[in-house]
Parts: sequence; C-alpha cells; structure tokens
Amino acid sequence: MASTFRETTLDNGLRIAAEVDPDAHTAALGFFVKTGARDETPALMGVSHFLEHMMFKGTTQRTAAQVDLDFDSIGANHNAFTTNEMTAFWAHCLPERLPEAEEVLSDILRPALRPQDFDDERSVILEEIAMYEDQPFWVLFERAMEAYFETHPLSHRVLGTPETIKAMRADQMTEYFRSRYSADNTILAMAGRLDFDAMVERVATHCGGWERTGVVRGYPSFPAPRPDLTITSDQVNRHYLLMLAPGPALRDERRYAASLLMQVLGDTDGSRLYWALVDPGLAEEAQAQLDGRDDCGNYFVFASCSPEHAETVERITLETMDGLVDSITDDDLERVRSRVATAATLHGELPAGRMRRLGRVLTYLEEYRSLEDELARIDAVRLEDLRAVAASFPPRPALTARLTPKT
Repeated sequence: MASTFRETTLDNGLRIAAEVDPDAHTAALGFFVKTGARDETPALMGVSHFLEHMMFKGTTQRTAAQVDLDFDSIGANHNAFTTNEMTAFWAHCLPERLPEAEEVLSDILRPALRPQDFDDERSVILEEIAMYEDQPFWVLFERAMEAYFETHPLSHRVLGTPETIKAMRADQMTEYFRSRYSADNTILAMAGRLDFDAMVERVATHCGGWERTGVVRGYPSFPAPRPDLTITSDQVNRHYLLMLAPGPALRDERRYAASLLMQVLGDTDGSRLYWALVDPGLAEEAQAQLDGRDDCGNYFVFASCSPEHAETVERITLETMDGLVDSITDDDLERVRSRVATAATLHGELPAGRMRRLGRVLTYLEEYRSLEDELARIDAVRLEDLRAVAASFPPRPALTARLTPKT
C-alpha cells in the first residue's frame, strides 16, 4: 500500500505532518526547526549548533544520562544535525515505541539549559572546532564561504569560531532559544506505520504549551564576491581547489536541471571531471554539485591533487566547465537521471529517510511534495532544460579558492 500524507497544525502554530505507511515495519519522527547559522548574529555565531548539543544535556524531568537511557530502552536510533538553515532532532524505532520516542524528543526540545552544562559543553564544541581545523577541505570551504558571502549571514560557520564560542554567555543562548525554537518555527515530520490522530493528540499534550513568537528569517541582499582566495599552509601537502558560482534556490524549479547538470560535470565516477582529472591520475578526487538553499543556490566544484599538478588541474577544470553544455548528450542525461532517481528512492526506502526528506521539503518549500512527485520532476528534465539553466546560471566560477602547501 502506498503511503498517505496527513497534516495538521496546532493552535500555537506547530505543524505536524506524516507519510503514513501501514505496511512499514518501523516508524520515525523528527522536529525540524527553521533556524541555523544564517539566523545568528556574528557575535553569536555557532549558537544553533551549541544548542543542538545542549538539547541532550537534560531537562527539568531528565538528566543527560536519562535521555540516553530512555532512547536506548526503546531501541531507538536517534540523532540531530545543524546546518546554516535548520536544526533537526529525530528518532527511528519500532512502531509500537514511537509514542515513547515522541515523548523523549518533545521533552528534550525544552532543555533545562543549566549554566554548568553550558560551561561543560563549551569545551566539547571547542574540541569539535579544532577537529575540523585538521581537515583541509573544511578549512578551505569555510574560508571560501566567508569570501563569497562576505557580510551576508550565509558566511557564518555552523560550529562558530573559537572566539565566538568562548565569548558566548548562557543568557544569550537562552534568549536565542526562546525566540527561534518556537512552535510556529517548528515542523514535526513523521513517516512509517503510525496512528496519525493518536500521535497528534500526544504531541498536543506535550507541545501544545510551546510559545508562538512570530519569528521570521531575514533575507539581506548578497554582496558581490571578493577576488580569488589562496591560502598557504604548512599543515597540508596536497593542493585543494574549490570553485563557487551562483545556482538556483531550492524553491526554484530549475534546481532539478541544475542538479543533473552538476552530476554530468562532477559525479564521483563516470563524469566529465572524473575522466578529465581522476582517471588520468591528475587528481585524487574531482566533484561538482548544486547546494540549494532557502533563497539562493551555489554550484560547488572541488578537486584535490599534488601541488605540481595544480595549474594543470585548474586549467582543465575550467575548460571542462566551459565546454560542458555543448558536450552533453541524451545518453549523459539518461545516465545521471537514473542515478539521481535511484539514490532518492534508496534514501526513501526506510521511514527515517522519508521523515527527513519530509521535514526538509516542508521547511524549505512550505508545501508537501511526495517522493513520487520529485521523481517525476527529475524524469521530466530534458536537454533543453539543462541548456536553459546553464544560460541563467552559467557553470563558471564567481570565486576560486585554493589551499596549497607553504613553500
């Protein structure tokens, strides 16, 4: 039996939605809050991710140890994530344990935010930042985003910086939480075998008292990108290249064509960049993708190679991008379309995948779009659509960033 979409909204604005599948063997639910690094002030950079950690530090009813124990006792797979644009908390379990998983998640979404926990977790965040500073791609990516977006909040680092985390106060976090983790800025998405009406009744009991704040996201204009960026470091021995260019936003229907265009250019194997750079041994990896966002999108092209191949890799990458549109055939399109459709279908095989997709779709698009509808839109893309989106959003870098060994 195909899944059935159900939704309702509580009086306080909390939106509840589900893809109900009576034949599923499991069920999943997740709270999706429309807040992330782009919603922070520069001084509070990293507070959304910091709050993700604090949610698991306990509530007025549970200690941190009890939160973990309660999830473990029902056999739930649970996790959370923070991006530039959303924060999510989810659990995947057997259908009969879904009500218990909902109660635990609802409870931790109203954390105690104890000062002692705040001080303890600050050290954990600083260690996480230090760990990412040891990864060359993330060093280059964060610096490139700062150069590309400049003063726009999309330049903010999700983890924050050591300076912002050290300076952050517990009362600032509490005020940010009160404003943005409101009922009317949150979606509860569910999928799998579940009783929708019974779950809504439970959620109303646990979350019906959450405050409505009327918070909205700001959309400032984008500055022009800065000149190219080159970083030298004695911590790397490879050359890393990252190119950024404007692409369609997630609400833009052209994103389907743009995503397929990037698959032709830089899928992990069988793509233009693979045959031009990886197969002949000029680069260890070369990839391209569309990163769609709330009000914009970006093409990302990334490659890593030995320093002696740096100029050749960059030249061939640009030549490949310039010749991309004229070189695409129907066979190319069919290949990547099938691969994207397969990946999307596999991701939706389990209720956890469907739940996460549903939460993202409703957060970004604010309207329901089924997996089958998404697949139909992918299947409808034609060569002329790729050419049209390339004309509107040329796959030519607006900013090129490099991380290379210090000589």
